[in-house]
Amino acid sequence: MRFILCLLLAMALPANADTPIINGEPAPEIEWDVLMPPDYVLSLEAMYNNPALDTLDDYSDKAQQLYDEMMQTLASAPVVDSMNGKMVSVPGFVVPLEGVGDVIDRFFLVPYFGACIHVPPPPSNQIIDVHYQPGTRVDSLYDAVLISGRLTTEVYSHELGTAGYRLEAYRIQPYEMPEPPEPED
Repeated sequence: MRFILCLLLAMALPANADTPIINGEPAPEIEWDVLMPPDYVLSLEAMYNNPALDTLDDYSDKAQQLYDEMMQTLASAPVVDSMNGKMVSVPGFVVPLEGVGDVIDRFFLVPYFGACIHVPPPPSNQIIDVHYQPGTRVDSLYDAVLISGRLTTEVYSHELGTAGYRLEAYRIQPYEMPEPPEPED
């Protein structure tokens, strides 16, 4: 009997003990590249790899037109529809949007520090609009976090950028970003 009980318990546990369970569902950690369709290529370099741009006056009508086109391209990046409704855990950095005092309850999650603070923002499929009730404090925007919750494909535009995804967060915890690999000689 004890053997059967242990076997049933082992079958009920997730295969990866590091995968958080949120509302009874596994929330595996995902990489940011799974939020982009496999055939998606950001073509800004091709659009703006033109030596004539160096002579363009930043305040000209042509410069504003090119900037508007770039922002539209970034805001309309395609999402991966199969991610809609998935319970996931995503590491990233917080860009506060809404809250009261030092408690934020809505923020962008982005893949690298400084995204959305500097122009241009990442493409919309690399920005997640996170909602977290009752809110959280962020001690330092330099610190990475791991957000676990339900991901949906929902567009949200803000002056700092456009998110192609929304995450209803259930858990926020500190995250230690892995060290980049050493370059090979």
